[in-house]
Amino acid sequence: MASAPGDDKVQASSVGQKNQSPLPCPISNLNSDEFVEIRRQCKEESFWYRALPLSLGSMLITQGLLANGVLKPSPKFGSLPKLAIAGALGYGIGTMSYIRTCQKKFESAGLKPFGPGWKRHCPHVCNECKAKFEASASKNQSLLLLKQVHTSL
Repeated sequence: MASAPGDDKVQASSVGQKNQSPLPCPISNLNSDEFVEIRRQCKEESFWYRALPLSLGSMLITQGLLANGVLKPSPKFGSLPKLAIAGALGYGIGTMSYIRTCQKKFESAGLKPFGPGWKRHCPHVCNECKAKFEASASKNQSLLLLKQVHTSL
């Protein structure tokens, strides 16, 4: 069993599977340090360049609407709930708007696109997942044997 470069938690399930798929495995040719660095850059840049400005802008616009009487503040909580909702929506929309830019960064580093819209086959299996699968398979097999013995009596 061969492990992916730089990642001891992921291993190839079989060498023959690598040659079967025309789509490359996204984690096979990317250094884990490089992956972590790109991910850190994406988080930082999405916060400073998109999420924070949109959040503050939407809160500023909402405060302006509240001050002009277009929106009415809550009698119990004042303008805080409306500002919090505007800020949270701005933050979420800003973060999501940076997804395409991050995808391009990963693609330029050699990571092929994947997710719900992309059909890919990856021969790598997480060691933890493999252990859980083997444990559940042996448990299921012992239950089947127990049922067979019980029904034969």
